[in-house]
Amino acid sequence: MLKKADSDRLNAYMKKAEERADYFIGYPIAQDFDYSELYPLLKLPLNNVGDPQVESTYDLNSRSLEQEVLNFFADLFHAPVNNWWGYVTNGGSEGNLYGLYVARELYPNGVVYYSEATHYSVQKNIQLLNCQSIVIRKQPNGEMDYEDLHQMIQMNRDKPVIILANIGTTMTEAKDDLNRIKQTLASLAVKNHYIHCDAALSGTYSALLDLKPGFDFEYGCDSLAISGHKFIGSPIPCGVVLVKKNYKERIGKTIPYIGTVDTTITGSRNGHSPIFMWYAIKTLGTEGLKRRALESIETAQYVLGRFKEMGVNAWCNPDALTVVFPAPALALKVKWQLATEDGMSHLICMPGISRAKFDEFLSEYELLHASEHLQPVLTS
Repeated sequence: MLKKADSDRLNAYMKKAEERADYFIGYPIAQDFDYSELYPLLKLPLNNVGDPQVESTYDLNSRSLEQEVLNFFADLFHAPVNNWWGYVTNGGSEGNLYGLYVARELYPNGVVYYSEATHYSVQKNIQLLNCQSIVIRKQPNGEMDYEDLHQMIQMNRDKPVIILANIGTTMTEAKDDLNRIKQTLASLAVKNHYIHCDAALSGTYSALLDLKPGFDFEYGCDSLAISGHKFIGSPIPCGVVLVKKNYKERIGKTIPYIGTVDTTITGSRNGHSPIFMWYAIKTLGTEGLKRRALESIETAQYVLGRFKEMGVNAWCNPDALTVVFPAPALALKVKWQLATEDGMSHLICMPGISRAKFDEFLSEYELLHASEHLQPVLTS
């Protein structure tokens, strides 16, 4: 039992966490999940150690449910029949690390090409893997500059090409076009190449709604990663990585004492996250997930329209949940937890955040910036 001082400390923290959760519009976290039916499982040390497709002597796991989650996403992303593999990760960053790991094992002297709008974890992953890399310029909307990609690959045509494509960049939710990337590779007669898609936020809802440009295995990716705690929602960060099985076979070795194969990044893996994802998929269903996606996109357009009515030079990429606008005063950024870069902030219209909550923010933004900070919308 906690001492009174420790109990007071915990209660104060819990109160603050509840309060801060009420002003959380700057990061892509769904807020409409309810996993209370699963709370009894928190008493158990669930560990999905090793390969999700191989049984282990550590039998206190959720491997069977994890397999169902993986099958759902393999179907959603049109993974090649009988030639895919994956696992539930700790989040998109681990999924990106795994995709790059497989690419490096396939092409040890390959060069990784990624745009300057790519998530910060990718550069860290490249350093961990000791890969060669080249940063590609971004377009104003955050999408990769394909002319720069062409030039950089042309200068290094003697080395295999590893592409890190963004399916929803961190700040503007821009999506790199795999068709344009493949055209670039074809025009330079690049035979040895690998494409990994970082689809952390946008991948799930884009696939559900069949949005263009497409990015999954049918469109030419060799591996992809999504986050589970973003669009689907989870109290614990999690995600999924999928890869072509024939590429993954180069990785992994049998570990006798756990009775399974070590094919993942972390070895021991959280056994609760797959259950959260399984529960959400089963309770919402494909149609329910589609509705959430459409409602979020419609909310983003509503927020964008409100900004424009206020005369704010805000914008949004096509079919995105992210609205970009001139950064407000520090107090507002802190209160609403707004990610900011180069003088621009964004808010993200995630499931579970009501239009009333965005209206509350917009009213405060308009009040504080009505004269000094607002820029008129440019018209042609």
